[in-house]
Amino acid sequence: MANKGPSYGLSREVQSKIDKKYDQDLEERLTEWIIAQCGAGVGQPEAGKPGWQNWLKDGCVLCELINSLSSGNKPIRKIQSSGMAFKQMEQISQFLNAAEKYGITKTDMFQTVDLWEGKDLAAVQRTLMALGSLAVTRDDGTYRGDPNWFHKKSVENKREFSEDQLNEGRSVIGLQMGTNKGASQAGMTGYGRPRQILNNNP
Repeated sequence: MANKGPSYGLSREVQSKIDKKYDQDLEERLTEWIIAQCGAGVGQPEAGKPGWQNWLKDGCVLCELINSLSSGNKPIRKIQSSGMAFKQMEQISQFLNAAEKYGITKTDMFQTVDLWEGKDLAAVQRTLMALGSLAVTRDDGTYRGDPNWFHKKSVENKREFSEDQLNEGRSVIGLQMGTNKGASQAGMTGYGRPRQILNNNP
């Protein structure tokens, strides 16, 4: 795949806005977590956005990461470093498929070109943040690193009510609907009769 030249006009403006979303501090935190999670064998990226992209670009580190979060069968069996573009992109796709099966929503997923071509590395950061948060929330013993690096996701708190409790709730008028206390029809005119407007002024 040929490298694309610089963007101009509106494309350049859009790319500039996307680039501003990239968080340097988050890069350091995610790097620290990936190394803690996978071990020193994954190496260390050069500081800065291009170095971080090159570290993740071939998909090997990402595949090691998702495998390290699986206690049973590893979702990606063969991880192979390759200089060929299509092989690298294939491994990134394998990571994305495995991440989706792990529980990452489609809205939190980056596209292969976001990483491989460096189109939107902030989206890559969002995906890895979502992955870390899910791993901390699961608390199944596979997460390694400081749990405070990620927020725990909210967990469903399902409640069971008896039939009596449900029937009791049906007879209550919620306060957002107003109240029926003190309601009466005093002073109301009968249906079909005109309102009496009295003018007391002489």
